[in-house]
Amino acid sequence: MEHNLPKTLIEAVQYFSDNDNCVAFVKEHFWPDGEVCCLRCGSLGVTPVKGRPQFRCKDCKYDFSVKVGTIFEKSPLPLSKWLPALWLMSATKNGISSHELSRSLGVTQKTAWFMSHRIREVMRTGSFKKLTGIVEADETFIGGKDKNRHANKKKHIQGHGDTTIVLGMIERGGRPVAAVVDSVKAKDLLPAIYKHVDSSATLYTDGLNSYRTLRADYQTGTVNHEKGEYVRGEVHTNTIENFWSLLKRGIKGTHIHVSPFHLDRYIDDQAFRYEHRKTNDFGRFDLSVSQAQGKRLTWNQLTGKAAKALRA
Repeated sequence: MEHNLPKTLIEAVQYFSDNDNCVAFVKEHFWPDGEVCCLRCGSLGVTPVKGRPQFRCKDCKYDFSVKVGTIFEKSPLPLSKWLPALWLMSATKNGISSHELSRSLGVTQKTAWFMSHRIREVMRTGSFKKLTGIVEADETFIGGKDKNRHANKKKHIQGHGDTTIVLGMIERGGRPVAAVVDSVKAKDLLPAIYKHVDSSATLYTDGLNSYRTLRADYQTGTVNHEKGEYVRGEVHTNTIENFWSLLKRGIKGTHIHVSPFHLDRYIDDQAFRYEHRKTNDFGRFDLSVSQAQGKRLTWNQLTGKAAKALRA
């Protein structure tokens, strides 16, 4: 790969304005050894199609481009718009709204919204590796405030006015994992903790009663926030609280409103940037491109229409 790759946003826009650069960059990530194989039959007998950014398999006669099987598939937009969009979303600390992305790329807001969610699909790691070492777990509430609701619609969830509950776990010095849960009861919180936190880990939480039974399976430590205790030696949940602060700042300051149906995707977006916060902008962008293959997301899947069709 060339050594004059972009290091800043303006360099990225200039570099990827050339479609040949775009195709070469994506191709290098999907076929790093230079051997392009057919996406249908796996044959190595593949040749470029003259005059078009496509390949043709000599064995099964299948024509395909670097977009096939990726988040770019069946998008009418060129890679010269997709790659700067990936750069913007992986580099901006508090995220970027679909309206801002629309203005930056010169596309409609609806198109930018669809693009941004396809890019968030790339940022979803899906790692099966469990969190180890010192792990902090905490729950938070995201959404509208109870004080702004009519009396008959107030939720009164354990003193919190927010509507959507999110459980988060973070490995100190490592990656965060967070997801929407139905309640703060043990039956909803504990399965997620057992799924993502290794039994060898030391687990720190606040004083919520739902966490008490974890003592039988983990070495634990607790801080009682209700009594004004936030740090006791190395026992605290400040790391996950910092992640919540960044997440909420992005939602309230950038996206303004996020529906509960799509909240998990915005959490993945923030988790990706947080996990790779010590990497430079090009490094996060480069990683996101390398994860674009095999993660196609259709409009019906994104909006839930595909699931509704299956239930019908």
